Amino acid sequence: MQKNNTLRNFIKYVSMNILGMIGFSVYVLADTFFIADKLGSLGLAALNIAIPAFSIMQALGLMLGIGGATKYSVYREQKNITAARKMFSDTLFVGLAVSTVLMISGIFFSNGIAAVLGADGEIIGDTSIYIKTFLSFAPVFITNNIFLAFVRNDGSPSISMIAMLTSSFSNVVLDYVFIFPFNLGMFGAAFATCVSALASFAVLLIYTVTKSETLKIKLTIPKISAIQNIIKLGLSSFITEISSAVVIIAFNLVIAEISGNTGIAAYGIIVNTALVVISIFTGIAQGIQPLISTAYAHSEKAVMKRTFIYALILEIIISLSVYAFVFVFSDGIISIFNSENNTELIPIAKTGFEIYFAGFFFAGFNIISAAYLSAKEMAVNAFLISIMRGLVLILPSVIIMALIFGMNGVWLSFVVAEMLTSVIAIICMTVRKNK
Repeated sequence: MQKNNTLRNFIKYVSMNILGMIGFSVYVLADTFFIADKLGSLGLAALNIAIPAFSIMQALGLMLGIGGATKYSVYREQKNITAARKMFSDTLFVGLAVSTVLMISGIFFSNGIAAVLGADGEIIGDTSIYIKTFLSFAPVFITNNIFLAFVRNDGSPSISMIAMLTSSFSNVVLDYVFIFPFNLGMFGAAFATCVSALASFAVLLIYTVTKSETLKIKLTIPKISAIQNIIKLGLSSFITEISSAVVIIAFNLVIAEISGNTGIAAYGIIVNTALVVISIFTGIAQGIQPLISTAYAHSEKAVMKRTFIYALILEIIISLSVYAFVFVFSDGIISIFNSENNTELIPIAKTGFEIYFAGFFFAGFNIISAAYLSAKEMAVNAFLISIMRGLVLILPSVIIMALIFGMNGVWLSFVVAEMLTSVIAIICMTVRKNK
């Protein structure tokens, strides 16, 4: 009976988080499609250079949300409602402080940020506009991420899913309206994303005010120990998300030297399509997090083990399906984002799909393993997996492989880094089990 309950809870939480995260990834995909159609390959290159700044902002929001919500779950299961409410308030306080710094940075330093990320004179204007717009709304994005995690861990994953899907649907509609009828270009794409985040936050706020018994806001200055707890438990989620930003920055700089803005545009197609796959794995990871945290609080080892196995089986099925799809339909995917029919771009992107996407067989395992360990408050192990795939291995891989194999080496570096990280993840899991 307990086995059936574990599977039922797994399907409920994971399916809703996957749907929500896929919907969330539509944020960037909609921008990519409409910008490519309206502004061509240069617009696509500008967007791809701006995306890391967006990912860094989202990474901070996820770190605070997942970190705070993980501790919130433990307090909630221990019936310590006072501590649970305090954790919610503390996380919001830290989130508002961090987002204020981001907002000021975007307003005054967007040109400098764009230049550091690799924008040249041809595209720096569009890149800067995109960055300035979404960073000006940083408090909305950060707070929205915090609410998403806490509402999910409050026992309402369906509300989080509805919020994310509401945001995504709004973004698609507003992208079209702002970019085409209103002719607002890059600003319109970024502004549509900002307004959509507000729509998501409105759904979550209504639930918090009217339905939740525990999520009550009383902003007080948090203790240093509370901030440390939030960061420690959310650090693997931060690294997982920010790794995409680091990878994009490194790839953009290397590709610019090999294939220029056309190569960056081709990479933009691949990485923004890959974002959907990453969002699925992140959805699995976020879905099992409250289940593992709850089981951990009650020392239910069998439930934790079964949940992890279910997650791995689903990850393998998804990886196989996705790779088969892109291998067969890569030409069609490329044509959707290649309105100019740039013949230089097509072979670069096609080869990229065939090599790069093989890395997801390992990436999914790594993301899920880090989330599993983090949910059990094994922050050091989770951090090690995340830091290896996000920074330590991918950066030297892309440089070395590009020097040896050119563009094919750029795509292959992702596969190599994720494969080596999987070996480290298995060692972390095995060592912990033996102990």
